[in-house]
Amino acid sequence: MESWSFPPAYDDAYRPQPQSRYWFPQRETMPAAEREAAILERLQAVCRYAYATSPFYRRKWDAAGFHPDQLRSLEAFEDKVPVVTKQDLRASQAAAPPFGDYLCAPEHEIFHIHGTSGTTGRPTAFALNRNDWNAIANAHARIMWAMGMRPGDTICVAAIFSLYMGSWGALSGAERLGARAFPFGAGAPGMTVRCAQWLQTMQPAGFYGTPTYAIHLGQTALDEGLDPRGFGLKYMFFSGEPGASIPGVRNRIEELYGARVFDSGSMAEMSPWMNVAGSAETDGMLCWQDVVYTEVCDPKSMRRAPYGGRGTPVYTHLERTSQPMIRLASGDLTQWVNEPNPCGRTYPRLPQGIFGRIDDMFTIRGENVYPSEIDAALNETPGYGGEHQIVITREAAMDELLLRIEVALEGAEAINAFRLAAAHRIQKMLGLRTKAEIVPRGSLPRTEFKARRVIDDRAVFREMYAQMGLERGG
Repeated sequence: MESWSFPPAYDDAYRPQPQSRYWFPQRETMPAAEREAAILERLQAVCRYAYATSPFYRRKWDAAGFHPDQLRSLEAFEDKVPVVTKQDLRASQAAAPPFGDYLCAPEHEIFHIHGTSGTTGRPTAFALNRNDWNAIANAHARIMWAMGMRPGDTICVAAIFSLYMGSWGALSGAERLGARAFPFGAGAPGMTVRCAQWLQTMQPAGFYGTPTYAIHLGQTALDEGLDPRGFGLKYMFFSGEPGASIPGVRNRIEELYGARVFDSGSMAEMSPWMNVAGSAETDGMLCWQDVVYTEVCDPKSMRRAPYGGRGTPVYTHLERTSQPMIRLASGDLTQWVNEPNPCGRTYPRLPQGIFGRIDDMFTIRGENVYPSEIDAALNETPGYGGEHQIVITREAAMDELLLRIEVALEGAEAINAFRLAAAHRIQKMLGLRTKAEIVPRGSLPRTEFKARRVIDDRAVFREMYAQMGLERGG
């Protein structure tokens, strides 16, 4: 197969002809059974490598009764190889700091250090050697090519440049693609206004960020008298949060900018995180199985879900040598299918992208609710102002759900009509009665990173009832 070895050894001078739909025509369009046979060979090599170099995997697999010599089929991989969790990774790094004993490459080879911020627990450090970084750049360039970006295009990376892998991964792909990299960043006060001004000046073809930030940026541009459609953007690809596969969110971004929107992104630990990503002709997210082997599994049994079913993605690196993840359970929820793709690639697909994290789900009166579902419903409601908060609590014996919503409307009649329409849309989608409070435009916090919109706060809930003049249960 085209440039496929372990460890990978890509030709950095290679690029397809500009008119080619595929970066690697054989790998991307080969019969699935033929690819799976090659994937099995790669899994055997990766597992032998990890067992020989990592105390973490050797200890975990010995306890499970698995040895790489037993790996003779993809079914055996699923049956015999235990999943790895983020808790396992944190425990390993606590016991063997800073990179854990799942570091397989010598520490002196580390080329880049990234990681989580640690805002919800112990930070997790990502160690990448130079060859891994090169493989990430090649994979991302290949997938960005599938979206339509080409050498010479200007690609704006409007995400925080810190430990966050998203911005760096997009930048590495743009550079390998031969594009003009425009690493604008995000996060500093006043930076969103400046970003809109720079986009107007530079006219980039591509844009990377989070869906939340793209909507915020577009609205900021309008407030400054700039038309986002005048930025000249053609391709906007996103990661970091659900949204780009949600019709309401995707349509809102496309209407703001007049650009094609692509969903991408699995986990920072799995970089190249664009291993699930859409293409120019195919919506949702393709599972680029020859980059990272993806299974969608039942969250309890970790057995593969049938195509058409829902489950949590479980990922395995096929090219990483420094900290290879082997059956890392994502904790996200998705649905996968295996059917012909309009782009001709023979990969399974996540038609609705990633719904969200399973632990982000909350239950209201017995109904499971994902914040992304509410986000989608509001973005499809005319007059939505681009920001909201979800307030949940338990009043007496009943769960309650209240939304604080900004609107882009004026006049009491129009605002009240929106409030009723939003509550009706949420009730129709979720089967739940919802109260909606309209708040002044710009009163809710904005983010230039991932949106955090769910509040579980009884005091806030009571305050909202008082402000709305509503009786409890009314």
